Amino acid sequence: MTIQTRRERERAERERLIVAAARNLAEAEGWDAVTTRRLAEEIEYSQPVLYSHFKGKDAIMAAVAVQGCADLAGELRAARTAAGSAREALAGVGGAYTAFARRRPALYDAMFTHLVDLPFATPEAPAPLQDAFGELLRAVQPMAAEGEDTGLLTETYWAGLHGLVTLMRSGRLPEEAHERRLALLISHFAPQGTD
Repeated sequence: MTIQTRRERERAERERLIVAAARNLAEAEGWDAVTTRRLAEEIEYSQPVLYSHFKGKDAIMAAVAVQGCADLAGELRAARTAAGSAREALAGVGGAYTAFARRRPALYDAMFTHLVDLPFATPEAPAPLQDAFGELLRAVQPMAAEGEDTGLLTETYWAGLHGLVTLMRSGRLPEEAHERRLALLISHFAPQGTD
């Protein structure tokens, strides 16, 4: 192994540590607790080492968001491919999406609530963002009418899921009716008998 290869591997490992520490701290104490000083203490590196990898907290949060989208894409893919019908796939993806958001609220916030410096809905979007949206698209696509814009339909389904999650987490919708709301949303995109 060359010295350059070893340095690149060590740099990648430090970045992984920084992102993991930020995720863990945010989930435990919220994003306000995530500071470069606190992260430096957590990973036992100096603040200048953190700044050699990331410009600041916003860049770290963007890296967390990209990693979170990769995680979400995997969970959505598993739910979609385990389904027996197109309607079950749509329901499975909706359930997996909302479960992910409920289980990992700080990660979800980094991905879809906080302002992060990432291009969304463009060809320049990082692959994990495109993969997560692609899983939603693959679940919605069979529900589209002929000639219907599946991208817009997917965005609308995603907006419905995001709205349910956000309103429930903020206490504006009671959590005990979540499953009924989710079933109602799915029934409008995939009526009974849709395969």
